[in-house]
Amino acid sequence: MLDWDDLRFFLAIARLRSLSAAARELRVTQSTVGRRLASLESGLGARLLHRTPEGYVPTLAGEAIKGQAERVEAEMRAVERTVGGRDAQLEGVVRVTAVDSLASHVLVPCFAALQAGSPEVAIELVAEVRHLSLSMREADIAVRLAPFEAHDLVVRRIGTLSYALYASHAYLERHGTPDFGAGCAGHRLVAGLDGAEVPQVAGWLAGIAPRATVALRTDSPEAQLRGALCGAGIACLARLRGDAFGEQLRRIEPPQGPASSVGIWLAVHKDNRRTPRIRLVLDALIAAFRDHAGALEPPQRQEA
Repeated sequence: MLDWDDLRFFLAIARLRSLSAAARELRVTQSTVGRRLASLESGLGARLLHRTPEGYVPTLAGEAIKGQAERVEAEMRAVERTVGGRDAQLEGVVRVTAVDSLASHVLVPCFAALQAGSPEVAIELVAEVRHLSLSMREADIAVRLAPFEAHDLVVRRIGTLSYALYASHAYLERHGTPDFGAGCAGHRLVAGLDGAEVPQVAGWLAGIAPRATVALRTDSPEAQLRGALCGAGIACLARLRGDAFGEQLRRIEPPQGPASSVGIWLAVHKDNRRTPRIRLVLDALIAAFRDHAGALEPPQRQEA
């Protein structure tokens, strides 16, 4: 008899293309993932996934059932949200996903203060490039630097994050002040990886420094900061981080004007927004971003 729970394992492997990645996602062992996939394939009498050098890909049979499996998954998530949304206990786990720079420097202090008064609420904080889905219950709350598009979410803009260019004093002594009129020819950049960059910021940097060489790309804002501190090149950093290293980094303000500021957006699934423990965390986050507004969007000032 077919175990519908096996579909979760099939979908995780199909999406992540790896048994080990699916195991981490589902919080089970890799052998469990393999066993559940084998059980599903045996029950259906068909091979659903094919292993390639690039990872697992659906077979024709797998492609045929993938859409149906996703619909079953969505219905199960809806049942969970309906039950979870009526959970009246101010205790349990709240999973929050956010970009790394905000997670480390705004969310962690916020959660530490929250748990001092509400120790029964546990927080799981996921800071990664991949956007976790609130609709699929991969997270309860999300903080992003772009608006959300899903229709089943309650979304609120809770702040603005400003960016600027930074370089170490040692780098500028070697390479000189960048000539933005010449497109920063002869200079080196520490930039984000495709898919991990903030589009407005990446577009602004490409426009003012088209002749600079990209020396380092990384999906980690912290690694970009360290790259600038080590003299690897000029980095476009959130001022929340760059300004904190004023003795080691010089903020560079080109004549074209400062880098784009981007909105900070908070979202929760509409079925969960009144769950007490989730509401508690939402209120704490809104207050934390209000308290950090001056650091997130400091006033513009030309550096000497």
